[in-house]
Amino acid sequence: MRACGHPFGTPKARMGSPHFLTKTMPRVSTEMALHVLAYNLTRVLTIMGSKAILKAIAS
Repeated sequence: MRACGHPFGTPKARMGSPHFLTKTMPRVSTEMALHVLAYNLTRVLTIMGSKAILKAIAS
């Protein structure tokens, strides 16, 4: 049995620490949102490649 699924385990592992740096729920939500954004941008870059991303941004 797994403790958490891929969507939560991978960004958590990439954080380098199992703990959040902030204390209150709104700040933790913001911190998690930034981790998810960074993870999603990395995946898009890996899948599409940098040239395709730059072309999409330019158009």
